[in-house]
Amino acid sequence: MTKKILKGKVVKNNRNKTITVLVERKYQHPVLKKVIKTKKKYHAHDEKNLLKVGDKVSIIETNPISKQKKFKVLEVIQ
Repeated sequence: MTKKILKGKVVKNNRNKTITVLVERKYQHPVLKKVIKTKKKYHAHDEKNLLKVGDKVSIIETNPISKQKKFKVLEVIQ
């Protein structure tokens, strides 16, 4: 099974070694044919606590690190 790679923006970094990433995606509704934008927040592991609010990052799916953390930071885009 392939691992998900998502791109998003850091919205919180107040916990130790954890960031919250907001991921937006667009899709077309199957019946209405209207483009819908959805947002979802993911908790990701940041080993060195380097990321700040507003940074754009790429996260990858991993084995569960804790109850809510199932992603880790792959790279910083901006």
